[in-house]
Amino acid sequence: MADAGRPGSRAFPELAKTWVPPHELRRLAAYKVLASYDSNQAGQLAAAGGDAGALERRELGDAANLVDTALGYLLGSEQKVAVEGAEHADEAVPGAAEAAAVQDRLRKWADKELLTFRVQQAERAAVLLGDSVLALAWNPEKQRPTLRAYDPGFFFPQWDDEDDDFPTRVHLAWELPADDDAGLKARVRRVTYELGPISEGGEESTDGGGASGRMYPWEPGRTSNVTCYLTDAEWLLDDLKNGETLDRLPMGKASFRVRPDGTELNRLDLMIDFVPVVHIANTIPDGGEHWGRSVLARVLQALDELAATDSDSSAASATTGTPIIGLAGARLPVDRATGRPQELEVKAGAVWQLGETGRMDALDTSPQLAELRARVDHLLERIAANSRVTAAGLGTLDATEVPSGYALKLALGPLDALIGMMRLAREHKYRLLFKMVQRLYQAGRAEGWTAGETLPARLAWAPHTPTDRGAVLEEVVKAYGAGVLSLETAVMMLLEAGYPIKDASQEVERIRAKAEQEAAVRMAKAAARRGPGEDGEDQEESDEPGSAGGRARAEKGSEREPVSAGR
Repeated sequence: MADAGRPGSRAFPELAKTWVPPHELRRLAAYKVLASYDSNQAGQLAAAGGDAGALERRELGDAANLVDTALGYLLGSEQKVAVEGAEHADEAVPGAAEAAAVQDRLRKWADKELLTFRVQQAERAAVLLGDSVLALAWNPEKQRPTLRAYDPGFFFPQWDDEDDDFPTRVHLAWELPADDDAGLKARVRRVTYELGPISEGGEESTDGGGASGRMYPWEPGRTSNVTCYLTDAEWLLDDLKNGETLDRLPMGKASFRVRPDGTELNRLDLMIDFVPVVHIANTIPDGGEHWGRSVLARVLQALDELAATDSDSSAASATTGTPIIGLAGARLPVDRATGRPQELEVKAGAVWQLGETGRMDALDTSPQLAELRARVDHLLERIAANSRVTAAGLGTLDATEVPSGYALKLALGPLDALIGMMRLAREHKYRLLFKMVQRLYQAGRAEGWTAGETLPARLAWAPHTPTDRGAVLEEVVKAYGAGVLSLETAVMMLLEAGYPIKDASQEVERIRAKAEQEAAVRMAKAAARRGPGEDGEDQEESDEPGSAGGRARAEKGSEREPVSAGR
């Protein structure tokens, strides 16, 4: 990483291209180093950097296992789109019906766009590399926003001010290799999103002061003079000179891409006032920073030592299985062609003739092998502890060592804190993503999406560790029966505990409908038990509290179970 920017770098020759900004070289080199650990090629990368002995390094997938384990706990069993207030759709709560409708439309969009698949793509890159990128685009044919995950090595944001929360200009750039069969030379492609003032050729309205602007559907009554422009172009690498980096590429040598409808993608007005690109950081960035940290960052040295120990263990196991043997006084067979003694092979069934003073000694390396295996276990414990995934999270903790469930919960404490921090770092970014989805629907004038303020939506994660469902159910039954919890909250608690409830509001409706049906059945049975003699013209008289019929009915009714008992 220290020599990544040198033109003669053997480990990262592609980073010496003229179009790569110099201040991005270290970040791109870090991505390559982390990716090499994930693919068991860190030794080959070190060998390319000049360490010839690194080719013998044994890597057995410990880094990839750590990444996949952390990713599994982060994602949980499922992810759902949740709009605030949608759980009260069947109540007389203002805005609840609209929130439920938006939630239903967002979930249908998520199913069509394979949101769960895209999230897993982006999140694995974020956990491994520290960063990931999601980009949205309106598709006129599908009449919905499309979602795509990009490699963070393609992401080059441009900030006007380092204190800004979001960049006003974003490049997505990558190199396209040469294709001799198609006659194409090596080139670089750059997709640029840039916020700027609305040009005079676009749709304009006047806000009374003579300034041109546009009224966006998500901010009715407010005129904005800002829009987002899209440029998608390619440059031949042979045409680029030193100093012409990514943000200084010569536009005169650009070849612009064209949409299927024939529109050239050269500062195309997207009719939105935001950049539809979301950068997801794996951790909460430090002050003044924008990039996250990989889950491997703190344990890279431990992974190196683990690979070295595995290499030594492999060598020791070879001498243990096929030991080194010393012979004294042995009669060695002679090669008739050369007249020289033949080499002996250590194999099953071999017989060696020894003289009267002959002796055979074997080198026992099993104690060293046992020590190396103990060191492997020690290093795995250090990796689990320092990465905060914990031995219990990695599954290396012996179940017999856990005295109780409370002790297991304490053992998982660092993992809980790690997943809480990682989900907190993503909370705002996924809210921003769903806000952009709603606004793209509004900008595309899709059916059912009217003008108005964007509703807050988030990505709801399932619990990352198993929960005691029986204890949660008992708690919910007691709390709801005592009247300290609403039915909606009780159902949400069961949903979070892992019960197979797909939609909380629909489950509440089904519970209430079933309760009303059972109440109606009990009322019908109670009416049938009264008998036909109690109905008729004298019904009103017999129902009076002071009448004999009323007293008899009261005494008879006191012996029966109340209709609404327990409801």
